[in-house]
Amino acid sequence: MTVDAHHHLWDLAVRDQPWLFEDDGLEPLRRTFTVEELSQAARPAGVEATVLVQTVTGAGETPELLALAAEHELIAGVVGWVDLEADDVAGALAALRELPGGDRLVGIRHQVQGEPDPEWLCRADVRRGLRAVADAGLAYDLLTIPVQLPAAIETARALPDLQFVVDHLSKPPIASGEREPWATQMRALAEHDNVACKLSGMVTEAHWAAWDVADLRPYAETVLGAFGAQRVMFGSDWPVCLVAASYAAVMGAAEELTAALSPAERADVFAGTARRIYGL
Repeated sequence: MTVDAHHHLWDLAVRDQPWLFEDDGLEPLRRTFTVEELSQAARPAGVEATVLVQTVTGAGETPELLALAAEHELIAGVVGWVDLEADDVAGALAALRELPGGDRLVGIRHQVQGEPDPEWLCRADVRRGLRAVADAGLAYDLLTIPVQLPAAIETARALPDLQFVVDHLSKPPIASGEREPWATQMRALAEHDNVACKLSGMVTEAHWAAWDVADLRPYAETVLGAFGAQRVMFGSDWPVCLVAASYAAVMGAAEELTAALSPAERADVFAGTARRIYGL
């Protein structure tokens, strides 16, 4: 069994996705993507459970994602959004858990990558919100870029009771081939046992039309070497990946990048880690 620990869904008739119109090249994504289409892509790849991840910075989307999870067995978990700067994060989390599908809430995420302050994670109000996420027994997905890794390292150290999950390897500059200081910082982040990492989002950090597995390998090997298979999990980042690769191509690349691992290690990357970390 394979778990896809990171994908998205959206219905543009229900909720706008403003980020789809902020950059050129995202035209293929400017439509609705349904659970049925996800299933058609994921099931042939052996995926039997997924984690659906938020895309909108706002309170309205997460209840919709939880409702989808309640309706569809394929979606085993939801990483939603709450305002970490608010006074009552605990209350907001408790309210989400009372909704249809609330039992599928496994984590929280914020688009830290879009925050102009590289130290946003270190703010007192944000830390207070993150403590509430930890107290609720949920994970926190780190959607960061390399310049924000020092703050992520400091925050992981300051909140040892919170399970962090790095999305997309923290978006290293794969297209340029640069590895430092990203690699050193990721190794420092991995020194904290409460941090895991998703093997996801690499194809969209590479040259969209001309990437190959060799371009991804140094970055995947850095993460696997730093975190170990028991703290790495596969994620397709579908449908965002479609600007650079099909679902099958992303899965094939991940399989090739992990081919040297033992069967037990591959089982962790493709299912076990996600199940443990998110409590699926």
